[in-house]
Amino acid sequence: MTDKKILGEERRDLLLRLLKERKAPITGGELSSQTNVSRQIIVQDISLLKARNEPIIATSQGYLYLNQGPEQQHQRVVACIHPPEQTIEELNLIVDNGVTIKDVIIEHPVYGDLTASIMVSNRKEVEQFIERINQTNASYLSQLTDGTHLHTLEADSLAKLDAACQALGKAGFLIES
Repeated sequence: MTDKKILGEERRDLLLRLLKERKAPITGGELSSQTNVSRQIIVQDISLLKARNEPIIATSQGYLYLNQGPEQQHQRVVACIHPPEQTIEELNLIVDNGVTIKDVIIEHPVYGDLTASIMVSNRKEVEQFIERINQTNASYLSQLTDGTHLHTLEADSLAKLDAACQALGKAGFLIES
């Protein structure tokens, strides 16, 4: 953009505009380059925007503004269990049915429910998510609960959610109630 630092409120307004205009996540590094401030300043700005109830989430691919689109989205929380090495299979089964995996939730014995954003909707995003886990040598949250976890799933139809759940059940990933 420019070599000049964009300051304070003007920068946060620009960040908000950039996030709203993009349908795909934007990395903190990219936002940092466009505003000529450090990545840490971007993290602080995003926190301030979130505190103002702006629907911004941090995903493994970057920051995303959750637009409230005209089409109705359906959500369902599913309980799953599997070892870490089957994570890619589980995620691909879901996205192959046109469903977005919003998050993973585990019940921690000390902290209670822990939720982490995933926000993957296709195989490419699943691949990038898994790659990021491997590159950072991070553990899956489900490893803290011997593979038991929840996912919030979202789709534009109940039929897609049903199909994803059926695929998870057939693969033995669903915990039946």
